[in-house]
Amino acid sequence: MSRFHLAGLPEAPFESLFLLSDEQLLPLGVVRCVATEPDAFPCRVSLQDAAVGEELLLLAYPHQSAASPYRASGPIFVRRGARRRELAAGVVPPYVTRRLISLRAYDAAHMMIDAEVCEGPTVAERLEQMFANADVSYAHLHNAKRGCFSCTAQRVAL
Repeated sequence: MSRFHLAGLPEAPFESLFLLSDEQLLPLGVVRCVATEPDAFPCRVSLQDAAVGEELLLLAYPHQSAASPYRASGPIFVRRGARRRELAAGVVPPYVTRRLISLRAYDAAHMMIDAEVCEGPTVAERLEQMFANADVSYAHLHNAKRGCFSCTAQRVAL
């Protein structure tokens, strides 16, 4: 049995942004864009890359909002109409496996206790090893080349 599962962000905080004009998005630091190439616009809600021609928003997101020295935010893409995706235990989608990934493991106090950069095809194995440490509460995955938040890995109760 796998020790982790991946989950996308909830869609609700982003849905109303798609109703705004580009001029209304600008002061919010949000940019509307269209996917211009395959496998290049990863949606953090659906955990899938946008298809060419799909509309997305590019915005800053507080992926580590806990009261911790590791508090952080960074850019993410969200596809119009995307729905939150939670994957079965141990499943790592192509959205992750085709990229160089930075893994950051945190304890219950939101302190980083392990980290590694690895090729996408090895992410599942590395997450299993990280979650073998009982002190790891959750992990964040980041696209290593651009540093963008990808998704969260949660511990699965065994």
